[in-house]
Amino acid sequence: MSQFSAFFKKISVPAWIGLGVAAAAIVWLCIYLSRPKPRAAELPVVAVMPVGKEDVSIYGEFAGRIRAQQFVEVRARVEGYLQSMKFREGSYVDKGDLLFTIDPTVYRATAEKARATLEKARAVALKAERDLNRIRPLFAQNAASQLDLDNAVAAYESAKAEVSVAEADLKQASQTLSYTQVTAPTSGYISETGADIGALVGPGAKSLLATIVKSDTVRIDFSMTALDYLRSKERNVSLGHDDEHRGWNPYVTVTLADGTVYPHRGILDFASPQVDPKTGTFSVRAEMPNPERALLPGEFTKVKLLMDVREDAIEIPSKSLVVEKGAAFVYVVLPDSFVEKRFVETGPEVGNNVIVERGLSSGENIVAEGYHKLRHGMKVRPVLSDSIR
Repeated sequence: MSQFSAFFKKISVPAWIGLGVAAAAIVWLCIYLSRPKPRAAELPVVAVMPVGKEDVSIYGEFAGRIRAQQFVEVRARVEGYLQSMKFREGSYVDKGDLLFTIDPTVYRATAEKARATLEKARAVALKAERDLNRIRPLFAQNAASQLDLDNAVAAYESAKAEVSVAEADLKQASQTLSYTQVTAPTSGYISETGADIGALVGPGAKSLLATIVKSDTVRIDFSMTALDYLRSKERNVSLGHDDEHRGWNPYVTVTLADGTVYPHRGILDFASPQVDPKTGTFSVRAEMPNPERALLPGEFTKVKLLMDVREDAIEIPSKSLVVEKGAAFVYVVLPDSFVEKRFVETGPEVGNNVIVERGLSSGENIVAEGYHKLRHGMKVRPVLSDSIR
C-alpha cells in the first residue's frame, strides 16, 4: 500500500487531469459503439399497375318500354248478336282462324236477294240480246224501222247495265255476309274476349271483340338526349343505321324484372329525325327476339345500349386519377422507382374506369393506390396492385 501511495503522490495535477479526460473518452467511446445503429428511412410502398391498350366498349343506360311487334284489334264490322266464340282466351291463333260468329240471318237473306236480282237481270239482258239479234236482219231488209233498231239497242245496253249493278250488289252483300265470320287478321296470342255470347256487337254497339298480340319479336322504345346524338356523330355512329365499314353496330340488352340480363340482343333499327321540344329527347327503337315470351308488351325495363367501341384505348381505374383545380393527373412510376406527376386528358367513364385520351403510353406503370402520400420526384417501393393486401 505504501508503494501505491507513494506513486500517486508523485503524479502531478496536470497528469491527473489528462488521465480523467482519457477515461471519459474511453467511456464515451464505449457508449457510442454500444448504442443501436439508426435504421435507414423506409421508402413508401405504393400499389402500381401497368398500362395497356385494348378495345373498350362504351355503354349508355336508359329507361325503356317493351311493346309487341304487332298489336291488332279484332272488331265487329257488322251489327248483330254474337252467336259463338271459337278460341280459348290467351291461346295462340293462326292468321285466318275463325274466332267469332255473328248472327248471319239478315245478311244471308240480303245476299240471297241480291243473287236473285242478278239472275233476273241476266234473264232480261239475254232477252234484250235476242230481240236485238232479230231486229238487225229485219232492219237490213227494210222490214224494221230505225226507231225499232234504236229501241232494241237501248234495251240491250240497259239490260247489261242492270246486270253489272246486280253483280255489284251481290258482291257487296256477300262481303257483308262474310263479316259475320270474324277471323284472325294475323297470327299471335289472343286476349280475353271483349263481348259475351248473345251481346249485340257491331259499329253501332260494342265493336272491340279481342286483341291479338304478336310478341315472338318485340320492340323496345326509349329516349336519348340531343347530347347523346352529338357524341355519336363525333364518332361517326349513325343511330338506327348499319355501317358495313365498322366492325360493330349499336345493339341493346335489357334487364328482366328479377334483375337478370335477358340473353338475347336487340338491334337498333330506328331513330327519330327530330327532338321533342318538350323533353329535349328523341325516340329510339330496337327490335329484339322473344321466342320464350319472357318479355311482356307494356312492361318497363332498363336498356343498355352499346354506343361506341374505342379501339386500342388506354383505360385506368378512376380511383388512380387525381382531379385538382380542374386538371387531372396520375403518378407514373419510372424505371428507377421515382414517381412523376403526369397530367392527362381524360375521355368518357366506363363503369369504375376512365379512358385516357392523352398523357399515358402503353407499358408505363401508374400508382393505383397510395398516391395521397406522394409528391413529384419521390422515390418509392412499387408493388403490383394484386399483391397488396
